[in-house]
Amino acid sequence: MKEKSYGIGQLSKLTDCKIPTIRWYEERGLLPVASRNAGNQRRYNQQHLTLLRFIRHARQLGFDLPAIEQLQKLCSCCLDDHLQADQIAKQHLADIQQKIAQLQAMETELNRMIENCSYEDEHQCQVLEVLVNHKLCSSDHAV
Repeated sequence: MKEKSYGIGQLSKLTDCKIPTIRWYEERGLLPVASRNAGNQRRYNQQHLTLLRFIRHARQLGFDLPAIEQLQKLCSCCLDDHLQADQIAKQHLADIQQKIAQLQAMETELNRMIENCSYEDEHQCQVLEVLVNHKLCSSDHAV
């Protein structure tokens, strides 16, 4: 039985990935180079579909491209690969938790700035004063 193949438009629809992005992943080596038909159009197979879904899901979870490349290489399912994949995911989780903490600090600071704005005093704007002088911030919220 002949393996099903997909044109780039079909692959795009099946994965909700834009055509230029598919081409970019292919050029970067995240996707194997597609075969070409007699009309020189790219033809993708089930492996391409599976890999592109893997990449898209990893991107949705916030993994960067180097991590995705590493995770793709680890798909051979031996124990060491699982441990490495687990370590990559744990590091990504720690990075996300740090970003969440930074965003929460930023939210707190922005709320404080807005709440301390005094509209009675014509020349006082807490937002502008704090933006001019970082020392007026209540926490370190640098990203």
